[in-house]
Amino acid sequence: MSAALPTSSREWHLVARPHGWPKAEDFALREAPVTAPGEGRVLVRNLYFSVDPYMRGRMNDVKSYTPPFKLDHPMEGGAVGEVIASNAEGIAVGDHVLHGLGWREYADVPAEHAVKVDASLAPLSAYLGVLGMTGLTAYAGLFEVASFKEGDVVFVSGAAGAVGSQVGQMAKLKGASRVIGSAGSDEKVKLLVEEYGFDAAFNYKNGPVAEQLREAAPDGIDVYFDNVGGEHLEAAISSLNLHGRVTVCGMIAQYNATEPTPGPRNLALVIGKRLRIQGMLVGDHAALQPQFVQDVAGWLASGELKYRETFVEGIENGFDAFTGLLRGENTGKMIVSLA
Repeated sequence: MSAALPTSSREWHLVARPHGWPKAEDFALREAPVTAPGEGRVLVRNLYFSVDPYMRGRMNDVKSYTPPFKLDHPMEGGAVGEVIASNAEGIAVGDHVLHGLGWREYADVPAEHAVKVDASLAPLSAYLGVLGMTGLTAYAGLFEVASFKEGDVVFVSGAAGAVGSQVGQMAKLKGASRVIGSAGSDEKVKLLVEEYGFDAAFNYKNGPVAEQLREAAPDGIDVYFDNVGGEHLEAAISSLNLHGRVTVCGMIAQYNATEPTPGPRNLALVIGKRLRIQGMLVGDHAALQPQFVQDVAGWLASGELKYRETFVEGIENGFDAFTGLLRGENTGKMIVSLA
């Protein structure tokens, strides 16, 4: 065990199910008592926690691949922090761990759900992004789900986000003939081309996606990595070549919709082009983890793979960080810093 523990912890609770865009009154920042960890558990002072688009879905009371957040309970999500008390074999006070109890200052975590991480290999926040779930999502979605092969032309939507920016760079590193990205501001478009090495990029707010994509990929595309859905998916189906592959990772364009959103109107093209459209969840690809860490750690060390993080300081700004993410105010991974 360790020295004197804090007596209370602030944590974000969902207090009402959002209808459409989440509102401040749907959430509450509450105080909870902190106690010493029980057998097989550790107490972690969270240094960083992640806000991610999938969390919007967990705020709805619907049957899904992951249970909805409970009302009047702390929300969950990726976090990394320092162990300040341990009642578990193999995890000591002072160790840094990655775990799933974010949205709070202190977390009482079962030891089997805490993964030790090395602050000397990469900044701790990187384990929530480029070396964490978002990085593995990009890696698995491109190489396993989309069956990427050298010479492919790859189109990525939400390309300046945490997942999209990694997909584009990984495709280039593995020999894509052309990588195209779409993003929501001219500044992000510039970042994609100048810093991340995309061959072309466009601002989807500047005109119809289908037209801008045809201009950027006159010979069509072979892989589409979808983080957005809607108009982007329809445009990609039009531009995909024979035997093109689509990884459907997210559909942020419709997460806050209150009415059914129109689907692509050109799905008949899937038949003639023999397209493959496959949804993905990163949890299905845990077997790739060792290979992923080896590849990505190497690319980070050599400077070949670049990443950005957007930090929002202070637990009291957790809700603002989340809604900012949904509005695209982040470049790269959106992280709330409690450090």
